[in-house]
Amino acid sequence: MSDISPSLGATPTEGLRERKRRETRQRVAEAGQRLFLANGYEGTTLDAIAAEAGISRRAFFSYFKSKDDIILFWQEVDSAKLIADLLKTSPDVPPLEAVRDVMVKHIARYTTEQMTTIDNLMRSSESLLARKQVRYLEQEQALFNALCEVWRQPERRPALQMVAVVATGAMRLALQAWREQTGTRKPVAEFLQDAFDGLKAEF
Repeated sequence: MSDISPSLGATPTEGLRERKRRETRQRVAEAGQRLFLANGYEGTTLDAIAAEAGISRRAFFSYFKSKDDIILFWQEVDSAKLIADLLKTSPDVPPLEAVRDVMVKHIARYTTEQMTTIDNLMRSSESLLARKQVRYLEQEQALFNALCEVWRQPERRPALQMVAVVATGAMRLALQAWREQTGTRKPVAEFLQDAFDGLKAEF
């Protein structure tokens, strides 16, 4: 399952100390990921993550505040990649189509097995479930900010905010439909494409 581990690259102004800190944080996140996938969320301790990453338990708190933060780290990196792709969009493309294409392409990188594992992890902790709702709001705001960067006309901002809202809603409903499906499981990307197709048909 190494395919789902995030990767953060160096910035042009990054110094040696910052690079070492980033690399250690990445190593801790990857260690946590391996243990979560092997032992589950509740079955993974902070001591085990620290040992797997080759640091002390005390040092762990220099990089993450809790186990939850490791999973949220993956989400933040994942979201940053999606936004980076959206910012490359031509302003000649309709905004809703641009968001649809980026979101579907992005989530299509994950297999059903990977999505099931991630979903199970997110649902294994009450604190993570609560945080998941906050993440949707953060994603909506990030989408809106990116849309305003690509389509810069101030008068379009109300419509762009609506695009961010409905796109985030489409993602939520697609994930819910994917989770509740029975029989042969379809990839989540198909549910997301269907959600956007439904939006287009209604509008």
